[in-house]
Parts: sequence; C-alpha cells; structure tokens
Amino acid sequence: MSLASPLWLLLLVPVALLVVAYLVVQRRRSRYAVRFATLPMLDRLVPERPAWRRHVPAALLLLAFAALAVAAARPQVEVQVPRERATVMVVVDVSLSMQATDVSPDRITAAREAAQAFVEGLPDGFNVGVVEFAGSATVLAQPTDDHQASVDALDRLQLDEGTAIGDGVMTSLAQIATVSGTSVDGEPVPATIVLLSDGTNTMGSSLDQAAASATEAGVPVSTIAYGTEDGTVTVDGQLIPVPVDETSLSQLAEVTGGTGYQADSAEALDEGYADVQSAIGYRSEERDVTPFVVAFGLLVAMAAAGFSLRWFARLP
Repeated sequence: MSLASPLWLLLLVPVALLVVAYLVVQRRRSRYAVRFATLPMLDRLVPERPAWRRHVPAALLLLAFAALAVAAARPQVEVQVPRERATVMVVVDVSLSMQATDVSPDRITAAREAAQAFVEGLPDGFNVGVVEFAGSATVLAQPTDDHQASVDALDRLQLDEGTAIGDGVMTSLAQIATVSGTSVDGEPVPATIVLLSDGTNTMGSSLDQAAASATEAGVPVSTIAYGTEDGTVTVDGQLIPVPVDETSLSQLAEVTGGTGYQADSAEALDEGYADVQSAIGYRSEERDVTPFVVAFGLLVAMAAAGFSLRWFARLP
C-alpha cells in the first residue's frame, strides 16, 4: 500500500497522545480507589462487572481515529487490471538440438504444443506473431489479432542448422515496429517478446546487440531455457550432447526487463508460458481506497458507541 498524501499521517500523533492519556487516567483511577476505600468496601459498593468491557469502547474509538487519520493520507493499493491491447511475438528455436528427446516426446513437439496453448490463451485484442530461428530468423506469422493464424504457423516449424537467437529478437523487433496504435489510456500499445531456446547463440546478431536494441525499443524479452543438461542428438551417426544454456537466456531477459524461466519438462514449460501469459495479460494500477478506510473508521466508531450504550447507557 502507498499513500498519496503521507504528511496527513501526522494526525496519528494526537491519537497516540490520547492512548497515553487514557492509560494515565486509568492508572490514576485505580490508585484513587485503593487510597480512599478498603478492598472489602469496594466489593460491596461497586457493582461487579468485567473489567475488560470498560476498555472496549475507548479502544474502538481510538482505532476509528487512527483509521480516519490514515484515510486523510489517501491510501492506495496496487491492483492488476486486464490489458485490452498488446503485441506479443512468440519466438521459437528450431535448431537441430530441438529434436532431443530428454523432454517427452521431444523438445520441438512439446515446444510447439505449449506455444500453441499460450497463444490460444491470450486475450482476443492482443496482436500475436510468430518467428522461428535456426541459422537465420523467419517470420511465420505477422502480428495480428488473428490468433488462429499464429497457431497454424506453429505447425510449420522446421528444424535447421545453427542457432541465431539474436536474429530472432531483431526480427521480432522489426515486426513489432510495424504495429502502431495507442491503448485506451493514450499510452503506446505495450509489446513483449517471448523467446524459447535450448542452446547458445552461434551466429548472426550477438545477444548484446539484441538486448541493446530491445532495451532501446522498450520491449522486454522473456526467455524460456528449455531442456536438460543431459540432452543429446544424433547427427551423422554421432551422439552430440546439447545441454541447455540457461545463463545466456537469463541474462538476455534480465537486461531487457523481461523474466527468465527454466523448463526441463513439458509440464514446466506449460507453467512457464502460463506465468508469462499472466504477466503480460495484466498491468498494475494504483487504486484509491480512501472511501473504504473512511467507512471502516465510521463502522468502528459506531461499534464503540453501540457497546458503550449497551453496557454503560452512555456514549463513550
């Protein structure tokens, strides 16, 4: 919670002084009673009643004062509001290492299915595009609100040699630049890149170049490092290890303001996409909750009055 006018919290000072004054008065009252009457006489003269009841109205009233002081400071809370528009580029690694079977049934099949489910779950107003990369990057679907086109494009993923992660990012940025417009609040439509890969950048634009371009464009790149350390593929009859390179992908995400995920199974991949979907589908917005705090303070004050009338036939 944040406060729009925190200086008003100074009103809590007199509330604290009232608390101190109340405690002092109660202590003096106790001393006075003991001084001018013996304990047996007090038992006969003063009606027996639970000691805690006489403190309840005062405590509630002080709580009401404190709530109203906080309300004067205009408290605000952060809430998640669904986005109506955004541009999302889904970027998939189709290098030969994606045929590894350390993820069932294999990396590329699980990646395709998870990416399709991710696209289908995005809000209807989002523009979605698809880019694949191996030795170079290829646009399979330009960013539009026709999500089925992107789903169909993911069925056309083709494995090839090389891993040009940087080119995948640069090509996606070029596609995002073709989509213009503003959101309902007058701000530019936000964009993000969701990149899945299992390897190290081996050709094309460097990750530093890609990160710098994405940062300059204000486009975060969320990455999913996909696979395990034990992944292998067979090329020309030779068994080649293809361990996932989580470090490079995490650094790319961190530099651009995205989030890095690691998925070593189809289930973990689905969870990663779900987290990304939740993050880009909503935006944070400050909401003023002053009326609720005022209402709370008034209800507590009325409760104090009610208890005082019920138990002592007077207002606190």
